[in-house]
Amino acid sequence: MIRATIPEDTPELLTISEGTGVFLPADIVTLREVLDDYHMEAKDYGHRCVTYVQHDRLIGFAYYAPASMTDRTWELWWIVVSKQIQAKGVGGKLLMHAEDAIRQENGRLLILDTSSLPSYDLTRRFYVKHGFEVAAVLKDFYADGHDKVIYGKRLQR
Repeated sequence: MIRATIPEDTPELLTISEGTGVFLPADIVTLREVLDDYHMEAKDYGHRCVTYVQHDRLIGFAYYAPASMTDRTWELWWIVVSKQIQAKGVGGKLLMHAEDAIRQENGRLLILDTSSLPSYDLTRRFYVKHGFEVAAVLKDFYADGHDKVIYGKRLQR
């Protein structure tokens, strides 16, 4: 079941994110700040966070928001699935849920960015599998040899 994220979910979502092995400690700190801000005020500005619950266990989440100063463009900030559950369709269901919710709000474009590091190969393949196309690569964005890869997907014309 996918439901709205509640403040009590935060500790477990952080644990799930850490357990994937792809996020740096600074990423986890940022995620905590994003979730805290979401519960304090960001959801009032259109940000959305949903949690996937299976057998009373949190197994993943997605965070997405309207992109400022755009015409119906949205950004996928985070999509995370427990390492033990990955490659079983949960990420795809979370992504489909987000896309459907964005379409219901008349969103026309969904963008996201990720890392070029080899540890993100599966992540990049996941996005391509779900219809995203590389829109840009910002060389050496995060560090020398560590590019930012930006993907986009039209949701409606």
